[in-house]
Amino acid sequence: MNQVGKIGVVGGGKMALAMVKGFLTAGLTKSERVIASVHPDDKQSLKQFEQINVETVVENAPVVEKSDIIFISVKPQVVPIILPEMRPLSNNKLFISIAMGITLKVLEENLSSEARVIRAMPNTPALVRSGCSVFARGTKASQVDGELTKSLLAAIGTCEEVPESYFDAITALSGSGPAYVFVMIEALADGGVRMGLPRDLAYRLAAQTVLGAGQLVRDTKEHPGLLKDNVTSPAGSTAAALKVLETAGFRGTVSNAVEAATLRCREISGK
Repeated sequence: MNQVGKIGVVGGGKMALAMVKGFLTAGLTKSERVIASVHPDDKQSLKQFEQINVETVVENAPVVEKSDIIFISVKPQVVPIILPEMRPLSNNKLFISIAMGITLKVLEENLSSEARVIRAMPNTPALVRSGCSVFARGTKASQVDGELTKSLLAAIGTCEEVPESYFDAITALSGSGPAYVFVMIEALADGGVRMGLPRDLAYRLAAQTVLGAGQLVRDTKEHPGLLKDNVTSPAGSTAAALKVLETAGFRGTVSNAVEAATLRCREISGK
């Protein structure tokens, strides 16, 4: 793919930095074609953007003025504050918002009627280029805009286009999901330590086990239940362990956690 137009980032925090590094590594753009606004108190982010030779400013207007594609990467409560100042400059620009809970409707109503808007959601493994991103197009965003967004977000992991109505459930599953997996890794390691393993080794083994299991599901496209059966020998140790998990309601508890997070997302967004 040819290099994209000039990229601007409004709100240069950790996720924005991870995205920009991904774009640069994938060869989608060059550092001199990226500009980011960073809060003046965020010295660490300022330093890290400077280390990759990206221009940084402390105001948002220059980012919009100088860019063809603008990522909105600020906290949700900041979005209503910055959109009015960006509106006069937003004609014929592509805006990709990763602000959680901010709908396409809100973005389109508060930017120029000629702006193209996409709502996207990466998750925190994007920080190590293993993110799981989705996006939805607004009324003015074209198929080409969607393909461009997908190519950019694919630089930090996987990316799929979905209906906006899926966003609350996806937030609960893949947005919050890393937290559930971190608890699982911690619990696996705690069990290993209880049985005599050094803690640093237990964490490495648990993390790699989760990583490998996920990749096996993704790459083989086999049903997780079948892959589970392949590991479970009759009267073996895995069967004994799975009985404990089933008795404790592990499967239902995880499923219920996704449901609870989805309902909370809907509550926050006023649905």
